[in-house]
Amino acid sequence: MPINKPFIGWREWASLPDLKVPLIKAKIDTGARSSALHTFALDAFMRDGREWVKFKLHPLQNRSDIMVEAEAPIIDQRLVTDSGGHQEYRYFIQTNLRLLNQTFAAEVSLTTRDTMRFRMLIGRTALNGRYTVDPEQSYLSGEHSKSSVLKMYRS
Repeated sequence: MPINKPFIGWREWASLPDLKVPLIKAKIDTGARSSALHTFALDAFMRDGREWVKFKLHPLQNRSDIMVEAEAPIIDQRLVTDSGGHQEYRYFIQTNLRLLNQTFAAEVSLTTRDTMRFRMLIGRTALNGRYTVDPEQSYLSGEHSKSSVLKMYRS
């Protein structure tokens, strides 16, 4: 475990290169065990004897015109309890997550976060041993203008 782990704030820009998501605002949530990604139109299917899931996501809040379609192997389906005490079965995938110049494999559950402010939540399992969270800071990985983010999705 690194002694000098880099600091991240309570919210950061992240990317999911395997899912073709160049930037997504993520809430860093040490109270949540697992990470979650806002998705919709989930469709499980078989490929080469393995279960996969096809899904869509709107990676930018209040921008339904920006949509990404992705697919990934399902690694698990688990009962998850959210902060409000509601339980639901969710698909879990493993995908590369890039945060503050580090890329690593992370387990991510697929769920509907339409009413939530952040389209992604990064939980403590993904963060463990990699970062120190400073709850007074935001976007220590750098700020991005709306126009620069939109340009990434339109190119």
